[in-house]
Amino acid sequence: MSKYRLQTIIFVLTSFMLGCNEFIVVGVISDISQSLHVSVATVGYLVTIFATTFAVSTPFITVLTNRFSRYKTLMVLMMIFLVGNTLSGFATSYGLLLVARMMTAMVAGAIESFIIAFANDIAPHNERAVLIAWISAGFSIASVIGVPIGVAISTADSWHTAFHVISIITLVTYLLLAWLLPRHVQQVRGGVKDQLVFLTDRRVYLGIAVNLFMAATMYAYYTYIRPLITTSMGFSLASLNWILFVLGIMSIISNRLSGALAQRNGLQKLPWFYVADMALLLFLPWALNSQALGVSVLLILTLIVTIAGAPIQIHFLDVAEESYPQATMLASSVSPISFNIGISVGSATASVMLGQVGLQNVSLGAAGYALVSLILVVILNRVVAVQRQKVSYEK
Repeated sequence: MSKYRLQTIIFVLTSFMLGCNEFIVVGVISDISQSLHVSVATVGYLVTIFATTFAVSTPFITVLTNRFSRYKTLMVLMMIFLVGNTLSGFATSYGLLLVARMMTAMVAGAIESFIIAFANDIAPHNERAVLIAWISAGFSIASVIGVPIGVAISTADSWHTAFHVISIITLVTYLLLAWLLPRHVQQVRGGVKDQLVFLTDRRVYLGIAVNLFMAATMYAYYTYIRPLITTSMGFSLASLNWILFVLGIMSIISNRLSGALAQRNGLQKLPWFYVADMALLLFLPWALNSQALGVSVLLILTLIVTIAGAPIQIHFLDVAEESYPQATMLASSVSPISFNIGISVGSATASVMLGQVGLQNVSLGAAGYALVSLILVVILNRVVAVQRQKVSYEK
């Protein structure tokens, strides 16, 4: 097996590890509640605090560590992550678990950004999109395979053991990264101000907005995916697990299609996908009256609702490479940051829609965000086209 293929596998394993750590609390929330003698709602705050810490800390770490060796910095971040996850496994109080979760959240986004940056450096130019899409697929694999296994471990033994298993995966990942990653990569170093100018580029902040509203579109209905399946469509709990598994598989396929789309000037094709998103989300309230039709719509939505992931990430890296080489690390981080903010926006919207129009019509809010995404991506494509004409004229 070639070294590049091994590096690809370890990048996916890293994202799988990060996904397992991030999602595991949702799967074992009741077990943690009973073990630590706190309410389920209190344990639920761990999810919100994790996402907030992730979003706030990631840009600071990526910008402030730009002057240091990328390899050494990643190794330090991985060790902090290992310590934080291990503390989560040994936590006997809610306070200690909260601190441990915040420790892992502080570095998780930066680790993902570093992995994307390494992938951008290592992959042949025509294979970057596919590799970055596979890195994103690691999170989907974690939700489909990793989290159910973690729940099974928690049920059979303890939620502590589930975290210990993640620590073992983290240690193995650390050793493989130490072995396979290049010690020295070409880095254009820059100060904080030199890097932040990247965010003032219209191509960048429009891309961030597209990514944010893409996530909001998904989570404005997916937040209540379980009651949509069981309450609205009337499936049993046993059927629920199988449907969620199939949706997870569809998400993995979506990541692969996203990479293929990014290789074929995918940014220009995105408007058609948002038109399809809107149509499906507006039709979903009626589709839920039929189990077959409802599941079909959810499967198609899962396939296309986040298909912009790889094209947008490649867009950020291309802009940095062309105009802001000193901001490559920041370019690697804005996609996961904006996506996590979008998750919060979408989830909050889903809750408001649930109270205002009921579960059956919760997807109407998501359709609104799909419309916003469509408008933004059309504007983004026009800005990119103007920039290309300008560059071509100057040459």
